[in-house]
Amino acid sequence: MQYERLELLIGNKLELIKNSKVLVLGLGGVGGFVTEALARSGFGTIILVDNDDIDITNLNRQIISNHSNIGNLKTEEWEKRIKTINPNVNLIKINKFIDYSNISELFDLDFDYAVDACDTIMTKFLFIKNCLEKNKIFISCMGTGNKFKPDRLKVTTLDKTSYDPIAKKLRSLVKKEKLKGKIPVLYSDEVVNKIESKSIPSSIFVPGTAGLMCANYIFNCIVGETNEKSNR
Repeated sequence: MQYERLELLIGNKLELIKNSKVLVLGLGGVGGFVTEALARSGFGTIILVDNDDIDITNLNRQIISNHSNIGNLKTEEWEKRIKTINPNVNLIKINKFIDYSNISELFDLDFDYAVDACDTIMTKFLFIKNCLEKNKIFISCMGTGNKFKPDRLKVTTLDKTSYDPIAKKLRSLVKKEKLKGKIPVLYSDEVVNKIESKSIPSSIFVPGTAGLMCANYIFNCIVGETNEKSNR
């Protein structure tokens, strides 16, 4: 049986995993590893949201990228990969850039859990705001570029973050909009010297680890290792 080893670990809670619907916003370095972990852990429905093509610069850190699929849509390539891992998964693809005009479309899908792994500040904020308002269980990943040490990653809440420019901007927006509720995030407290470049420096180690940790957060919410539901 495909999930025999996993079932030995979590018992009949595997059925809870199979019956869960998870949304992944952003399929880059972080979101790709989230998706890979979800696909290999038996999640029954996975919603993939991204409008980007695979680029040659993705090869150093994005698990879906290879020289044969450069230029292809990430969602299309992920569908191929996921179906080879778990043919029974119900896969929903949203090939759109998410903003004010279409954010409601994601929540019309009535997902159970979500991982925000996108890079755009306003999209992240809109997604967080809607998750809070609709009482969704989610985690938002902060910046992983220009970081070297995956062991500095940690799960906390947005108000407790430091040394992260994305988190700083989000804290400002949250305060301005007077949003209420805990905002679970994954971030790195690594202090680095900013590298002057038009592109954000990166490797596979920090975003890859961050993606696995975000997926693990959702996994633990379901199997009971994270007491997220009781905090709401």
